[in-house]
Amino acid sequence: MRYDAHGLEILGREDCLELLGSVPLGRVVFTDRALPAIQPVNFLLDGEDVIIRTSLGSKLALAMRGAVVAFEADDFDPATHEGWSVTLVGQSRLVGGDEEVARLSRLPLRPWAPGPRDRFIRISGGHLSGRRIHRLPAGPGGLAV
Repeated sequence: MRYDAHGLEILGREDCLELLGSVPLGRVVFTDRALPAIQPVNFLLDGEDVIIRTSLGSKLALAMRGAVVAFEADDFDPATHEGWSVTLVGQSRLVGGDEEVARLSRLPLRPWAPGPRDRFIRISGGHLSGRRIHRLPAGPGGLAV
């Protein structure tokens, strides 16, 4: 295992993809009217790409068409102070083509938000990185440090 200067485990690509595939919710970071915006979304992995389901006229669909975006997912345990975070930075695109839309429609990606969500956004990764924090060993007196 490799660690960064702060003692966090540096995750390899395979670990990052496995962890991304283990949670249903992430956050997409995009630009909205020249300002940074973050929106929680449910998602699935399709190979190494993040798939988000949305509606055609949504702010998210309009802002992400062809843009470079960041996507982040994480998980943590407040009792043990262990967790991880994975970030994917890549090109977003509105999925077109009847065959690809039909295939993605069959995936178990059901929107959490109300209303029709019949469009898909694909984020193809250029840069994937992640860190994991492990519980610190007990220090003097048995307290975690």
